[in-house]
Amino acid sequence: MVLIGIVRKSVLLLLLEVTASPNTAMADTEEWGKPVERKGRLTVVLVLATLIAAFGSSFQYGYNVSVVNSPSQFMQQFYNTTYMERYHSPMEENVLTLLWSLSVSMFPLGGFFGSLMVAPLANKLGRKGTLLFNNIFSIVPAIMMGVSEIAKSYEIIIVARFIVGICAGLSSTVVPMYLGEIAPKNLRGALCIVPELFITFGILCAQVLGIRNILGNSTGWTLLLGLTGIPAAIQLLLLPFFPESPRYMLIQNGDEKKATKALQRLRGWDDVDSELLEMRQEDQSEKAEGHLSVFSLLSQRSLRWQLISIVVMNMGQQLSGVNAIYYYADIIYGSAGVRESDIQYVTVGTGAVNVFMSVTAVFIVEASGRRLLLLCGFGICCGACVLLTVALNLQETVTWMPYVSIASVIIYVIGHAIGPSPIPYVVATEMFRQTARPAAFMVAGSVHWLSNFVVGLIFPFLERGLGPYSFIIFAVICLVTLIYIWLVVPETKKKTFLEVFQMFAKRNKVELNLGDGDLPLKELKESPQDAQKATPF
Repeated sequence: MVLIGIVRKSVLLLLLEVTASPNTAMADTEEWGKPVERKGRLTVVLVLATLIAAFGSSFQYGYNVSVVNSPSQFMQQFYNTTYMERYHSPMEENVLTLLWSLSVSMFPLGGFFGSLMVAPLANKLGRKGTLLFNNIFSIVPAIMMGVSEIAKSYEIIIVARFIVGICAGLSSTVVPMYLGEIAPKNLRGALCIVPELFITFGILCAQVLGIRNILGNSTGWTLLLGLTGIPAAIQLLLLPFFPESPRYMLIQNGDEKKATKALQRLRGWDDVDSELLEMRQEDQSEKAEGHLSVFSLLSQRSLRWQLISIVVMNMGQQLSGVNAIYYYADIIYGSAGVRESDIQYVTVGTGAVNVFMSVTAVFIVEASGRRLLLLCGFGICCGACVLLTVALNLQETVTWMPYVSIASVIIYVIGHAIGPSPIPYVVATEMFRQTARPAAFMVAGSVHWLSNFVVGLIFPFLERGLGPYSFIIFAVICLVTLIYIWLVVPETKKKTFLEVFQMFAKRNKVELNLGDGDLPLKELKESPQDAQKATPF
């Protein structure tokens, strides 16, 4: 009932944001000759830029996470057949297992290396430029996987999975960065969750297309793998018509004219002085402290707790067991008595629940806040892991317990979709200022993908050694992450980047320096409904 109430309130608030007229905003543009901050709204340019960036990049990430699951038996048959044609003897089982493990694990490993490229590329090419550069290389592995059967080479698939992983590692961090910088602060949370929505939608599309009667069969699996190139091609064609991040152009390129034009297109009005003023303040603050490199970020005292927070949240996101749940959901459903032919449909249903809850998160994030969703999400995941452990232990002796196992998986998916999945990148965007953000996202992305790789590598051994009790480890990780968020992470909704930096300055025991010719933060006025007090910690 509480969640339903939050959703109702959030939908009403979002509708008010969307339908707010330019004339209403114009009425508040000046107060005693000073710029007054206006509430942003969803314009056509902002919406299309968000959708194209998320579809062309985040959708690919989700699609490639799930695409190899359904056709796995046919792909392994191809590996074995190809090996026999080459060497005239069947492939040994341990060799086949190794090759298949490489095919799966090369994707997160590539993601790790891709995340290491975020800072130099995002600083050199810009946010939009990095996405376009990335999509050129996204099309190449799609073609490679599509022709792998014709070429009779399973090595091509393994290499292509690594390359597409690199592309996913780049896009998974640059898209939230881009959207966080083009969004007005009152819509930043909702827009930064859109990439996660498209990731879940990509997973669902791969599950649907992977049904045996569609493409998850012996004749369609190469096409299924190759379809990942279509979103990349669409983004490559359409994204050039939309603005680069105004913050990047003003703060990092020093081009105020282009930044102003981009802001005017994104906001739908000409008076963008208040946002430009806030960007200049951020620029002055960074000049006073010096622009950060990737290496200096790790030793910067003023960013210490922000850096620790994004590391903890990204480790918690991946080590909470989400990939173990997805990788082994089929086994759980099978042990629960679901017929083998029907498991694929139950999996699609779980993916649909994931998409629905991600849509819900878009609507509730601005009303409920980031911190509450993180706490609720990790709490639900912790409880679901404990419940799943109990259910898996008792399902041989209690007839109705298998249904509790299925319910536990669905509850876990719901909890992860509203908090741990979408929110860490939203908070990471808001915790760092402009020139530190690419380096921070490189660290966050590296932790994200390395943790993903470790779970995929370690969980089979944990499951073999501990059985159902392996999920207790995930429950403990969820609980530890929840406690950290409760004690350290403040609420960041509807805050400017400098205001969030001020909140952490107290914990880091540093003072915020705006440099020579200070522009006081208080000079930016807000309407009473936008004014938010920092959560005290």
